[in-house]
Amino acid sequence: MVHRIAVLDRERCQPKKCGLECHRLCPGVKMGDKTIVFGDDGKPIISEELCTGCGICTKKCPFDSIIIINLAEELKGDKIHQYGFNGFRLYRLPIPRKGAIVGLVGKNGTGKTTAINILSGRIRPNLGRIDNPPDWDLIIDRFQGTELKDHFEKIYGKELKISYKPQTVYELAKVWKDDALSLLKMFDEKGAMDELVEQLNLEESLHKLVVELSGGELQRLAVALCALKNADIYFFDEPSSYNDVFQRLRVARVISGLAEQGKSVILVEHDLTVLDYLSDYVHILYGDSGTYGIVSGIMSARVGINTLLDGYLPAENVRFRNDPITFDIYAPVGDSLQTPNIIEYADLSKSYSNFKLKVSTGSLKEGEILGILGGNALGKTTFMKIMAGVEKIDEGEVYCKAKISYKPQYLSTEFNGDVKSLLDAASGGNLETGLIQSLIINPLRIHELYDKQVKDLSGGELQKVAVTTCLLREADIYALDEPSAFMDVEDRIAFAKAVQRFIKAQGKSAIIVDHDVQLIDIVSDSLIIFTGQQGIRGEATSPMGKERGMNIFLKDLGITYRRDVDTGRPRVNKPGSKLDREQKERGSYYYLSKRE
Repeated sequence: MVHRIAVLDRERCQPKKCGLECHRLCPGVKMGDKTIVFGDDGKPIISEELCTGCGICTKKCPFDSIIIINLAEELKGDKIHQYGFNGFRLYRLPIPRKGAIVGLVGKNGTGKTTAINILSGRIRPNLGRIDNPPDWDLIIDRFQGTELKDHFEKIYGKELKISYKPQTVYELAKVWKDDALSLLKMFDEKGAMDELVEQLNLEESLHKLVVELSGGELQRLAVALCALKNADIYFFDEPSSYNDVFQRLRVARVISGLAEQGKSVILVEHDLTVLDYLSDYVHILYGDSGTYGIVSGIMSARVGINTLLDGYLPAENVRFRNDPITFDIYAPVGDSLQTPNIIEYADLSKSYSNFKLKVSTGSLKEGEILGILGGNALGKTTFMKIMAGVEKIDEGEVYCKAKISYKPQYLSTEFNGDVKSLLDAASGGNLETGLIQSLIINPLRIHELYDKQVKDLSGGELQKVAVTTCLLREADIYALDEPSAFMDVEDRIAFAKAVQRFIKAQGKSAIIVDHDVQLIDIVSDSLIIFTGQQGIRGEATSPMGKERGMNIFLKDLGITYRRDVDTGRPRVNKPGSKLDREQKERGSYYYLSKRE
């Protein structure tokens, strides 16, 4: 038996600009059934009970706004929530664990935020009953015999104390016009404000108006506000966004401290390093972005992340990705590349009124991908702009006759048109060539965004389009500043693999700045490490081999990596564990090969 779902992308659907092909060509409609009718807004409503799944409407819709999907019949009884007729629906829910951190991971648009909104009581699940939403008695009865029955009884009875850190931290600036200190004082139910301010490095932010805070400061403030409440369950939706890797580690330690106090924690996170570092258990959310999402069974963190990479859930006999994601055990070393230098520079310096950057002598070879790691406000973006010719230096020399394509850290939506028009212009009319399609467009699923207006893209979609625009320009060097921001786990890894193949296939070069250590590990041949004092001075090393560079960087972070025995992916050792102590004793913070 098949459970059929029909989803209409209401943004794409434009009934005034088409011939209503979905209705006109539907076999059910031709036979007199009300398979497709039109709502008050003129857009189609598709009956999932009457739909035969012939696929004609999906193929003939000129705006690709209809999706028909067949799912296993047993999932029908697992429907938790649906957003209107022909809207997104979520199947199953994650399970909180007392004294543990449960991580949620999966593609954007598969229901992670919806799931935690339901578990936190912010959304009452309608169980798919759109016309006649169930009352709390029916909802609680639906979870009879499961661990969630008690949870929803407590939600209904207001017996469960909830603390929630939302994804959209910029909302704080809209609702609080005073400074950060006054907001923290109002939320401090534990008397732990001073301790958390120090842990999250918020001392310099306290007397700023909330509206004046940077994205990273807002994120850490939101984490502090969530952690200060005296709650039973804490929800953190993407707590690492906007922060550098040092700040992410500070956030992670605060969150892990809550679980150590015996609290339940639910975490949504796209940075695999942070997810692996924090999570005791993992649920994978899979499905079709914006169409439906299914919550997998609960797994240990290692098994869950490896299952995500493999793309196959053996317990449920479901393959949610065609190809597994693999990691190379032996990393290429930039110094071994026998190619000429495409950029050479000698002891650069750049000064501003309150900041000074010094960069040690270095070079970039043809076919090399140079990764850059370091904290915020140390000059990484300034270095990128110098290499791209956007910023002038005060001292030193830069020899570069290469053409550079630069993707800035902050993205613009000023282009007036659809995604395909933007990309076609960037590629000089070569968008449909086989190399571009196979190496960039298909791996990043950019073709799915062709008809969307650039101004209407989500953060993750805009990032993918910006990265693609950069790569499509004719250039010798591609400079990408924080390309993983807002991307989900799968898109980050797909991006890393795509860039690697694209650069190597064409003999080009790349410079990539990012705070996702695992992404930099996958994509780079060599590394530059930035150190210094945030906002005051920055110092950049010369380029070095990846193993040496990662050892220096991870030692500064105070964490060690090992390789997973099954997938070869880098894994963070639990602080103070036997492996962590052994690797620190021998100075091997970065586990590169099987020989170690």
